Amino acid sequence: MQIGRHKISNRLIAAPMAGVTDRPFRQLCKRLGAGMAVSEMVTANSALWNTVKTRRRCDHAGETHPIAVQIAGGEPQMMAVAAKHNVDLGAEIIDINMGCPAKKVCSQAAGSALLKDEHLVGQILDAVATSVDVPVTLKIRTGWDKQYRNAVRVAHMAESAGVRAIAIHGRTRADFFNGQAEYDTIAEVKSRVSIPVIVNGDIDSPQKARQVLDQTGADAVMIGRSAQGRPWIFREISHFLDHGEELGAPSPKEIQMLLVEHIQDLYAFYGEYTGVRVARKHIGWYTRTLVGGEQFRQRMNKMETAKQQVSAIQLFFDNLTSDQPNFMNTLKCAA
Repeated sequence: MQIGRHKISNRLIAAPMAGVTDRPFRQLCKRLGAGMAVSEMVTANSALWNTVKTRRRCDHAGETHPIAVQIAGGEPQMMAVAAKHNVDLGAEIIDINMGCPAKKVCSQAAGSALLKDEHLVGQILDAVATSVDVPVTLKIRTGWDKQYRNAVRVAHMAESAGVRAIAIHGRTRADFFNGQAEYDTIAEVKSRVSIPVIVNGDIDSPQKARQVLDQTGADAVMIGRSAQGRPWIFREISHFLDHGEELGAPSPKEIQMLLVEHIQDLYAFYGEYTGVRVARKHIGWYTRTLVGGEQFRQRMNKMETAKQQVSAIQLFFDNLTSDQPNFMNTLKCAA
């Protein structure tokens, strides 16, 4: 798939997720098979650019190309300035957030709330697309609610403004993450525009990825929640799409190695104090389907140092692998 001048190596993209897709997570997903990974959303409010949180979100040191940065806001000129600012910091693709359903984002007339105001949508798309010389992409939902699905109209507006690709989560904002993703609207969008369309929502297995690509005709899939604690889902899907066969589940040793590598990167990126706290949720996701995972998560949340976390992970996996068949059956059920 081509996004502007960037050729994406496959049809797999890691979705932008606030509090999740920091640089360590993006790098891990790319190494395990994602052709692209989009950053956490960066605010268009310049008054917040010097906060620790925003500076971290704009840190792309050593990141694999292409570097895709999502910006969020509701004022066209502010969004244009934010796009230029992030390109100056290393962004090679600018993604516009019109899909986030969170109340704190929608209450600022940003994210998926923008879908209620198509005139403003058009102004933002035009302002951002003409402000930078890198490709601009767009992330949306199918609409604000079931009575106001306007993904097709917004996609036409995006194409006319010069947006180079559009990712669509198969739910309305009112749905939040409830119910099942609907793909018919995405299929209609794909049939109406010539730019690449990326399908997002409920893609949790290689088989589901194949089914959704066939059903929608989309150019790529975007994986979000299903990659939390399971970043190897990208190589599983890639292998299935390329060869039509399932890739073997990762061994207990490899999962332990990936988890420890991931949290070590978090410690280095955030510093130990914050890194330990960010690591807690990731450790919980990696172990949530394993025997004793819930009890382990509760103990982990009380640990205050990196050394304690790494030692506890070692002990947890040592105990698990003493019953290898049970461990592998648990992994198979989780998939």
